[in-house]
Amino acid sequence: MKDDSNQGGPLAGLRIIDITEVVMGPSATQMLADLGADVIKVEPPGGDMLRATGPAGRAGAGPLFLNLNRNKRSIVLDLKRPEGKEAALKLVRDADALVYNVRPQAMKRLGLDYEAVRQVNPRIVYVGTFGFSQRGRYAALRAFDDLIQAAVAIPEASTRAGSDVPRYAPLNLSDRATGLYAFGVICAALLARERTGRGQAVDVPMFETTAQMMLGDHLYGHTFVPPRGGFGYPRLLNPQRRPYATQDGLVCLVVYTDQQWKAFMQAVGEAERFESDARFADGESRTQHVEALYEIVAGKLKTRTSQEWRELLEPLGIPVLAAHTFESLLDDPHLKDIGFFQQFEHPTEGVLRTMAVPSEWPQTPLPPLRPPPLLGEHSAQLLAEAGYSPQQIADMVTTGVTQVTTVPREMEVAA
Repeated sequence: MKDDSNQGGPLAGLRIIDITEVVMGPSATQMLADLGADVIKVEPPGGDMLRATGPAGRAGAGPLFLNLNRNKRSIVLDLKRPEGKEAALKLVRDADALVYNVRPQAMKRLGLDYEAVRQVNPRIVYVGTFGFSQRGRYAALRAFDDLIQAAVAIPEASTRAGSDVPRYAPLNLSDRATGLYAFGVICAALLARERTGRGQAVDVPMFETTAQMMLGDHLYGHTFVPPRGGFGYPRLLNPQRRPYATQDGLVCLVVYTDQQWKAFMQAVGEAERFESDARFADGESRTQHVEALYEIVAGKLKTRTSQEWRELLEPLGIPVLAAHTFESLLDDPHLKDIGFFQQFEHPTEGVLRTMAVPSEWPQTPLPPLRPPPLLGEHSAQLLAEAGYSPQQIADMVTTGVTQVTTVPREMEVAA
């Protein structure tokens, strides 16, 4: 029996068993849940470790957890115990996909590897998101976002781009990039199953996913054999590629095409220079001299206010946007126009802010947003759906195989 509480959306009717925690896996499964899939989050006793990260609430509702687990149902199962594994396999019977983000060796120790799971459900799509391809020497290594960022040379790129010390990107870049790719992989595998009737196991490793993303920009001259230049796309590694200071703030300005460079130089009184300076001749020349050209832009932008530059350059087809702070981003007028920030009533934490699903589906409207679940909020419901009697569920609670949390009041969703 499948849950009908998340009706609507292009993925309505799909059931996903989500054995993931922290960022990478939950980001992928939240995308599935946002589009209507019934995502069952299987948590260990104590819950996803991200529940306790940040200014956590009374129910272990830390901000990162809240922003990665909405629209899901939570069941607590101690998978290290036979009763917990048995319950997980009963949930798998009616599932379309199982997603996990521990190393495959750990899933095998739990008795939940692909061979065990496909015995219960041959049509299952079994997707692992973990550190490294299992075909290489790093297969058994642990992986975290910082480690993967370092492994694909993001800190080195930061120094080439002007950082005083090697730095990681200030977001969980590898986790979220791999989660986004895993979302697409899961959907593709489900489509393949509909066409062939066969499930399969698919691996989505962090290292290779992020390496492909990084080198897609920065393999550059080494794309050719033998190389026709060095590593690194100069425009992206240019130390002058940053928000520009104006008389009253910062703006982001991109001058890129022939037409845009000509229009910009005319607007700042340098039309003759555009025609005579060989650095402006074509895209290849501008790429070679991009740091010097961006330095010209930076110098010119200091002479007017941000609004004056917008009024001057936008009609010329040159994109200009203000550089937000975290605080000002919450007040962005475009995001207000589309209702991007929404609020809902959480059963223990009061009113919380969330972000709207960043896609629009007029033919298959998305279901209303539901708050992230309390730990074990749906344990009893899901075990009952799997065929357990009330007494069996009570016994599992007593022995610590599962945990049941009662919601103190009705959850409401407010736009």
